[in-house]
Amino acid sequence: MRLIYLVFAGIIIVVPFIIDAIATPAPHLPDYFNKSFTDTVPIAKDTVLFRKKDAISVKKDTSVPSITDSMHAVTDTTGIDSLDMPKLSKDSLDAIVTYKAKDSIVLVVPDKRFYLYGTANTKYKTVDLSAERMNFNQSTGILEATTALDTSGKPYGRPQMTDKDQSFDSDTLRYNFNTQRAKIYNTRSQYGEGFVASQQTKRMADNSIFGFKNGYTTCNLDTPHFQFRARKIKVIPDKLVISGPANLEIEGVPTPLFIPFAIFPITQGQSSGILMPGYVVNAQKGMGLENGGYYLGLGDNFDLTMRGDIYSYGSWSLTASPTYRKRYHYNGGMTLSFANTRFGDPSVKTEFSRSRDFRVTWNHSMDSKARPGVNFGANVNFGTSSYNTYNVYDYATRVNNNIGSSISFSKTWQGKPYNFTSSLTHSQNLSTRDVSISFPSATFNVNTQYPFQPKEMVGPSKWYYKLGIGYSTVLNNSVTFKDSVFGKSKMFDALQSGMKHSIPISFSIPVLKNFTLSPGISYSEYWYTKKTKREWKDDKRVSVDSVGGIDTTYESKFFAARQASASISLSTALYGMYQFSKTSKIKAIRHVMRPTISASYQPNLAKDAYYYLKYNKAGDSIRQSYFTSSSVGVPSDGRSGSISFGLDNNLEMKVYSKKDTSANHEKKIKLLDGFGINTSYNMLADSFKLSTFSIYARTNLFDKLNITASGNIDPYQVNARGRKLDKYVWNAGKISLGRLTNATIAMSTSFQSSDKKSKEKEKEISDIENEQSTDAAFQAQQRQLAAVRKNPGEYVDFDIPWKLDLSYSLSYSKQIIPDSGGVVVSFNQYLSFNGDFSLTPKWKIGVNSGIDFINRQLAYTNIYISRDLHCWQMSINLIPIGTYRQFSITISPKSGILRDLKINRSRTFYDL
Repeated sequence: MRLIYLVFAGIIIVVPFIIDAIATPAPHLPDYFNKSFTDTVPIAKDTVLFRKKDAISVKKDTSVPSITDSMHAVTDTTGIDSLDMPKLSKDSLDAIVTYKAKDSIVLVVPDKRFYLYGTANTKYKTVDLSAERMNFNQSTGILEATTALDTSGKPYGRPQMTDKDQSFDSDTLRYNFNTQRAKIYNTRSQYGEGFVASQQTKRMADNSIFGFKNGYTTCNLDTPHFQFRARKIKVIPDKLVISGPANLEIEGVPTPLFIPFAIFPITQGQSSGILMPGYVVNAQKGMGLENGGYYLGLGDNFDLTMRGDIYSYGSWSLTASPTYRKRYHYNGGMTLSFANTRFGDPSVKTEFSRSRDFRVTWNHSMDSKARPGVNFGANVNFGTSSYNTYNVYDYATRVNNNIGSSISFSKTWQGKPYNFTSSLTHSQNLSTRDVSISFPSATFNVNTQYPFQPKEMVGPSKWYYKLGIGYSTVLNNSVTFKDSVFGKSKMFDALQSGMKHSIPISFSIPVLKNFTLSPGISYSEYWYTKKTKREWKDDKRVSVDSVGGIDTTYESKFFAARQASASISLSTALYGMYQFSKTSKIKAIRHVMRPTISASYQPNLAKDAYYYLKYNKAGDSIRQSYFTSSSVGVPSDGRSGSISFGLDNNLEMKVYSKKDTSANHEKKIKLLDGFGINTSYNMLADSFKLSTFSIYARTNLFDKLNITASGNIDPYQVNARGRKLDKYVWNAGKISLGRLTNATIAMSTSFQSSDKKSKEKEKEISDIENEQSTDAAFQAQQRQLAAVRKNPGEYVDFDIPWKLDLSYSLSYSKQIIPDSGGVVVSFNQYLSFNGDFSLTPKWKIGVNSGIDFINRQLAYTNIYISRDLHCWQMSINLIPIGTYRQFSITISPKSGILRDLKINRSRTFYDL
C-alpha cells in the first residue's frame, strides 16, 4: 500500500494508494461536476479542486503541480515536524509519477479518484500518456484516458501513449501503474515501417503486444489502401510481428488470398534470413526464379549474401557476395558469380548452345589513419566477355563494353623525399574480346631536390638556387591477348617486360618581369626483355597476286635503348580588353593569350630500336619500333632539333545583370574556357620536318551546354594509296593548314523542371556513384543504384515533373593500319538521350535511348511507365529493339519490409 500526502489549508490528507491488476470503469461523478465552474455549486469538504487561476492552486502556470511536486513543496503550517511523517509502504511505486492538465484537476477524496481535464499528460518511467480526459483510481491504480466531444459532437484529443520505440493512438486506454500492463481500444500503432490497427490490444509488462481483430499494413493513411486482416496478432518489440491466419484486403474489399500465418520482422540492425526470389519468364531460358537466396549476418565485421537463379530449360546462376570491415582499419566487398546458360534443345545439336560464364568483382579500401604513409586499395572487375550478354539487363551496363580493374599499394616515407607505388591493372573490351593486363607494375620516385639551395635563405635568391634534379624508375610487365587464349602459351608469348629510368634536371628564371625562362635536361634509359619483329610475307601458295600478310616473331633477350634531350622554353600571358558603351548591356570582353615557345635538342640514341615495316605487296612501309608493344614506352626515333610553339586563349564577357548582388550588377560569362593550337618544327630531320597541328577548344556556355573539341591536322600531301609525301598541302595551291586526320567533338546538356529537392537528390546520387568506398552501407547503396538502373520504372522521382539529358558525340579518324594493308577511315556520330515527364502527378513516362546516325538505327532503348499508388507502385518496362528485348510489369509495395510481396510478369527474348 502506498500513502499519498496532500497539504491544503494546513490540513494533511492521507490517501491510501492501492493498485490492482484488473481495470475498472470510472465511477459516475456527482452532478455538480457537470456544471460550469462559474456556477454556484456546493463543494463537499472532502473534495479538493485544482483549477487554473484558482485561489487554492499552489502554482500560477497553466499546469497543475504533480503529486511529487506537492510532496516536496509541503508548507508546515500545523507545527508538525515533517521528519515525523509516516513511512511509505513497501508496495509503493518505484518511480515518480507526474501529471498535469491545461484546464483543471479534480480530486474526490472519498472515491479516491483524480479527474484531469484539458490536454492532460501523465509520465511514469518511460511511459508518456496524453489525452483530453483522464481519470485515475487510487484504489486500483488504474489510469483511464479517453477522448472528448466538441460542440458538433466530433471526438477530439485521442489518447496518445509512447513507451521507448512503441507508440499507440486509440480512443480509450487503461494503464495499470503497478503491473505496467495496459488495455487499449481501437488503437493504431507503428512498428518499423508497418502499422497495426486493432479493436482491442493488451500490452504486457515485458512490452509484448496481443491484438484482437487486427489489420497490418505499411500504408500510413487512417483508411489504408491495403491491409492483412488477422483475428489474432502478437508483437515482440524490436523482433517480430506474428499473426495467425490472415486475409489480404484491398480498399476494404477482401480478396481470395489467404495465408496460414505471417511473420513481419521489425528487428533493428543485422539479421540473417531468407531472400525471396522473383518469378520471371524468359523465351530462351523458360520459366524461372531469380534473386532468391539467403543473407547470413556474422557480426559487425563480416556478412555474406548468397543469391541464385534457376530456369526450367536448365540455365542457372549462383552469386556469393561477402563484405567485411574493421572500423578505422579497412573495409571491402567481393562478388563471385557463375552462370550456366543453355539455349535450344540438347537433342538437336544444331539448335543447342551453352555458355559458361563467370564474373569476379572485389573492392577494398584502407583507412588512411590506420597506417599513415601506407595505402592499399583494390577495384577489380573481371569476367568472361559473354557474361553481360546473358546475365546483365540494366541499360548502363549493356551499353558499356569496357571493364577494368586496379589493385594498388603505395608507401610514403614521412620526412623523406621519395615514395613507392606498385599496382596491377586490367582492361577488357567485351566487344572485341581484347584483354590487357599489367602486372607487376612498380614506380619509385625521388622528389625534385635543389642541391644548391641553402636550408636558410640569407640575402637575395640566386638563380642557381632553383636548379632541381629528380629521379624516377618504372618497372612494368604487360600482355595483350584475346580472352580465348587466357592462360595458354600464346598469352605468355605476348608478355612484355620493361624498365625505365629517368633523371630530369630543370630550373626556371624570371626574365623581363612578365616572362619565365625554363631550361631543362633529361636522360632516360629503357630496358627490355623481348623484341618483336614484324615483317611482310607473300603468300605464294595461291597465286602471284596474293597479298600475303604480316608475320610476327619474338626474341627473348636483354635489350636496352636510351634517350637524352635538352630544352629551353619561354612563356608569358597577354591580356586584352574591349570596353563597350555605358548604355550597352555588354560591358566588356576580355581576351587572355598564353603563348609558349620552346627549343629542344635530342640526339639519335635509339636508332637501333627502329626498323622499316613493309605492310603491303606494293612495298609501302612505315618506321616502327621493335618495342612498340612495350609497357614502359619507346624512345623517340631519329635526331631532333625542334622549335615548338603553343598558344592558349581564353575569352570572357562581362554583362549587366539585375540578379547580381554586387554594387555594379555585373556578372562574368565564359565564352571559351580555352582554345589553342600546338605544333613543332624539326630542323635536323631529313624529311617531314613540320609536325601535325594539334587544335582544341572547350567551353561551358551559359553553365548549361558543355562543349569539347579536338583534332589533328597533317600539313603534308598523300598519294593515291594514302602514303604521306614530303610536300606541304599549300604547295599545291590550296589555302589550308592541311588534312584533318582525326577529330572529336562532344556536347552535353541537361534540362529539368525547377524543384528544390531535385538538385539535392541528383547530387546525392552522383556522390554515391563517384565515391570510392567499400563499407557495407556503401555497398548497399551501390546495389540499390544497380537495381535503379536495371528497372528505372520502379524508382522514378515524382517530385520532378520532367527532365531531359542530351549527349552528342562525333568522331573521325583516317590513318594507315599496317595489319589491314592500307588506309582505314573511321566515322562515328551518336546522340544519346534519357528523360521522363509526368502525364499527371501520379503517372510518369521515361525513356533511355540513343541514335546511331552512321548505321541509321536506334541504339539500346528502355521505355518505362510508372504509376504512384501511394503505398504501392506499378511500373511497366519495355526494351523493344536490339539483341536483348524484354517486357515486364511489376506491382509492388514501397515498403522495404514487403518488397518481396510483389506481382511481376515479364517476357525476355534474345537474338542469338
